[in-house]
Amino acid sequence: MIESYSFGSIVIAGQRYSTDLKIIYGRVVPDWWRREGHSICKEDISDVMAARTEVFILGTGAYGAMKVPKAFKNLMDSHGIDLIAVPTDKAVKAYNELSTQKNVAAGLHLTC
Repeated sequence: MIESYSFGSIVIAGQRYSTDLKIIYGRVVPDWWRREGHSICKEDISDVMAARTEVFILGTGAYGAMKVPKAFKNLMDSHGIDLIAVPTDKAVKAYNELSTQKNVAAGLHLTC
């Protein structure tokens, strides 16, 4: 469960993080760096793909600065993974709602 999020900061299970991160099987993978910064590609989530998640929730930043290329959306579709790509505050809410019902992973951009 994600306890709180604000620009540049997130609290998960009592631990505060200030860098982008992923959550896979409820485990936090801190310091998530993407190959192209404000974009996402297959290589950025190889561990998520290996986890065979049903849903991948992408927090695109406080202002939605992260772009989701059509090729990435097609990749998710081809693997049968539902993609929810929304600003990070909405991604946190979606994660908290869905993580008790499905195998959900998240990638969260904490700033812009």
